[in-house]
Amino acid sequence: MTDRTTIHDEAADRAAPAGDADGRWQARKGLRREYHAPRWDEPVIFELDDRGHRGIAVPGTDDALATALADAPEEAVRRADAPALPRIGQSQVLRHYLRLSQETLGADLNVDIGQGTCTMKYSPKANERFVSAPGSARLHPLQHPSTVQGVLEILAGLQDILREVSGMDAVCLQAGAGSAAIYANVKTVQAYHRARGEHEQRDEIITTVFSHPSNAATARTAGYKVITLYPDETGFPDLDALRGAVSQRTAALFITNPEDTGIFNPRITEYVEAVHAVGGVCVYDQANANGLLGITRARDAGFDLCHFNLHKTFSTPHACGGPAAGAIGATDELAPFLPGPRLVRGEDGLGWEDGGATATASVRPFYGVVPNLVRAYAWARALGGEGLRQVAETAIVNNNYVLASLADVDGLSVPYAQGQHRIEQVRYSWAELTAETGVTSGEIGARMADHGMHYWTSHHPYVVPEPVTLEPTESYSRRELDEYVAAIKQTAHEARTDAELVRAAPHRSSIHTVDDEAVGDPDTWATSWRAYRRKYEGEVFPEPERWQAPAGLPLPQRPPKAKHR
Repeated sequence: MTDRTTIHDEAADRAAPAGDADGRWQARKGLRREYHAPRWDEPVIFELDDRGHRGIAVPGTDDALATALADAPEEAVRRADAPALPRIGQSQVLRHYLRLSQETLGADLNVDIGQGTCTMKYSPKANERFVSAPGSARLHPLQHPSTVQGVLEILAGLQDILREVSGMDAVCLQAGAGSAAIYANVKTVQAYHRARGEHEQRDEIITTVFSHPSNAATARTAGYKVITLYPDETGFPDLDALRGAVSQRTAALFITNPEDTGIFNPRITEYVEAVHAVGGVCVYDQANANGLLGITRARDAGFDLCHFNLHKTFSTPHACGGPAAGAIGATDELAPFLPGPRLVRGEDGLGWEDGGATATASVRPFYGVVPNLVRAYAWARALGGEGLRQVAETAIVNNNYVLASLADVDGLSVPYAQGQHRIEQVRYSWAELTAETGVTSGEIGARMADHGMHYWTSHHPYVVPEPVTLEPTESYSRRELDEYVAAIKQTAHEARTDAELVRAAPHRSSIHTVDDEAVGDPDTWATSWRAYRRKYEGEVFPEPERWQAPAGLPLPQRPPKAKHR
């Protein structure tokens, strides 16, 4: 029998469900599963290369291909060198990837509310049937539109859904993820002002410190000066500071609402009006709209552009950072400047149309990330309009339930908007606990891995000291939220009674302490087996032609390194 531990919570006992006469809820309240990850020390697959082994039998040349090559020399189609693939049998491949999967935590394995702003939620497995169907899985971007009308109908339907959810007039599905969508928004703003002859004049973009850092990063990459607004004592971006910052040099305001603190700004239209008054464009970062679906829309607040992260709000997988999927919404005035091509309906059905002379450059070739677009469409259609609103309402209830459950944790505080409800997430602070025990938020996160749970601090910079950002979403049950809260409380208790246990964590994870300097320094990274061999084993490879930065591109500005998860 597996040992299980509970933490008594009187407030939670008082909130037990009606009809719990036999006390089963109280008995299971705060249950934490004992967890220990396997550790295989599995090598990369290239190290398993074994001469003479193979995982598949490659078919010979079929008659049609042989006929097509009859007049062509074999050398014209044969590789000069064999591909550098590992030679390994099927059973070894299976064991290799199953072992790696056992060492990995993820949304399908653990209570994954500790990835605030990035939103881990359940992705219905029924949708994988649609994604794996030949019409989706075997789609080729160069097929004639007449042969892919089914997929195009799905994309058109998704655009219609996103138009309704955002209130915008046009939607572009090209973006591969949130940062790509934000960058496309920046370039759309740039193209809009260029068409008006104001591009050189409008060289500033305003954002806020609690909006996603990609807003500032993509604006800087596109050559803009970035003005960052900080919150006032209420936690909202300082409206007077915005009014003082806007001018005829303002290209756009890029803002999130609610921001990454989870605080919704009810005066958002005043910010939009201040920017519009000087001729600027307003861009709503709705990457995380979990608490907004069916309740409020970007267009209703007066915004000109917005974007969604379909791998957040619409349940499609993050896919280890990519390929995820983003979507951009625009008013009629901004639509001509969106990246192309555009999906249009003609006499022969749906097809693609060039973006036109004013459109900004495409941010992704062809259709976008079709598998995730199909998943998002299926998720939204299954829920319907009422279901989408219920997603938002449940996410808000779950978030505020966790907020109330953590209210009595000694050393944990909730900066800004004291005593108020939050929307879809909360950025908490362990600053008091750190001052008293020396245990940092990052170390608490490492200890949470011993419970089989993910935990994340926040984006840089750490405006909220020793932060942790939790976002329960609508996917988790009350019992699962209680389990996560119990683990947080247990770890906070350990920080006061056995600080070294926490600081030396994780103890039960497949990977133990990591060299933060190595992880945070790009000079140490090796993103491929070839790069590892070159960097760490001294092998020399022919150097391919590399991309050269154009003259005048701003140099990257990196913040100071900080330990985070």
